[in-house]
Amino acid sequence: MDIDLNLLKVFAAVAHWHNFRAAADHLGVTRSAVSQSIRRLEDSLGVSLVHRSTRHVRLTDAGETLHRQTADALSAMAVALDSAALQGPPRGVLRVAVTSIAERFLDGPLIASFVEAFPQVTLDVTVTDEEFDIVERGFDAGVRLGEVIEQDMIAIPVTGEQREVAVASPAYLARHGRPQHPRDLAVHRCIGWRPAPEVAPWRWEFTEQGRGFAVAVAPQVTTNDMLLMVRTALAGGGITFGIEDTFRPYIERGELVTVLDEYLTPFPGFHLYYPNRHNLAPKLRALIDHVRAFKKQQDMQRAR
Repeated sequence: MDIDLNLLKVFAAVAHWHNFRAAADHLGVTRSAVSQSIRRLEDSLGVSLVHRSTRHVRLTDAGETLHRQTADALSAMAVALDSAALQGPPRGVLRVAVTSIAERFLDGPLIASFVEAFPQVTLDVTVTDEEFDIVERGFDAGVRLGEVIEQDMIAIPVTGEQREVAVASPAYLARHGRPQHPRDLAVHRCIGWRPAPEVAPWRWEFTEQGRGFAVAVAPQVTTNDMLLMVRTALAGGGITFGIEDTFRPYIERGELVTVLDEYLTPFPGFHLYYPNRHNLAPKLRALIDHVRAFKKQQDMQRAR
């Protein structure tokens, strides 16, 4: 039987995600295209492969059997194609999952210089603060703080040490005073961050006499949008907290002022991380080398 292998690739994505929309997002196609591909495969085989519902997809017995018998073969084909691609120049889609607070990676120059240097690479950046296995989700690499990267990953620094800061506008501090100790935050209006609606606001972490401690502030404003936090603080809405790089331009212009600096110490910065593989695809090797060169250039400029 002659079957289009692209249909099996779509089927494998549906079997993995159990959702047409998620499979479509993973493959970079429309939900309709996924649905049509599954229908074509079912028509070719003469058997139903999935049970469809509004939000969920479940494999039929025939679908389970097909998935079990083709998964290893499809994986082997992907490895073979990647190995063949190692002989050519960097090309193809490079999928990277980046935390929203990796300001140095996301602020523009690093990405712009990379795509100019490698025009045959399409860089697909997903900004997310969800923690997940990048291999399982189909990403080539990720960017996160070094301290939260899995031990079985290879990681290279994108930045040097980072520091979190608490900031507020001069106008807010003039009205409400400066906190002298992190415990004073309990009587201040705070602007907090959370990665998702069902997650509690992030705890603010401090250090005193060499010992770390966290403060669970009760933010009057909570959001998953760092830009909203910055704008609210600039407007005098309260004290907010985050990576110093995020606030640096506003601090340098005097629009925001840091507080509690003596209780905030540096920690390992952001890293590009990727699976430990014998052969790296040229597109990923290109990004790794570019990140290293970019960081070296930035370090030299700061040292002048």
